[in-house]
Amino acid sequence: MMGFLRFLALGLLLAGPITAQSNVETELGEIVSLRALDTITGVAKDLELKVGDTLEYERLIIHLQECRYPIVNKSADAFAYLVIRDVRESVPHFEGWMIASSPALSALDHPRYDVWLLSCRTSDG
Repeated sequence: MMGFLRFLALGLLLAGPITAQSNVETELGEIVSLRALDTITGVAKDLELKVGDTLEYERLIIHLQECRYPIVNKSADAFAYLVIRDVRESVPHFEGWMIASSPALSALDHPRYDVWLLSCRTSDG
């Protein structure tokens, strides 16, 4: 019984930040800033992509479906729904939400490249 109560308490503690995070009101953005790294050469490049557009970075094809940022603090965080695939493959290496403040939480799983989200903004900045 005591083990169950500890497990329940731990679950409630962990659920708190998730619930708080999901209550953040966001606004749609138009442009994301990404950073791409070729892990073999060590060269990093900053990329910009508009919602609905697709770009090619070396062997990666990156498509942005949506981006959001918190209304109260536009520079606090960014969320972007990305589809990233290798040009040699039909199945994406990544499809989902990337979060700027937690790049390891939802990361691209590719043997050569890393891509992470820096920001989401409107066209007027």
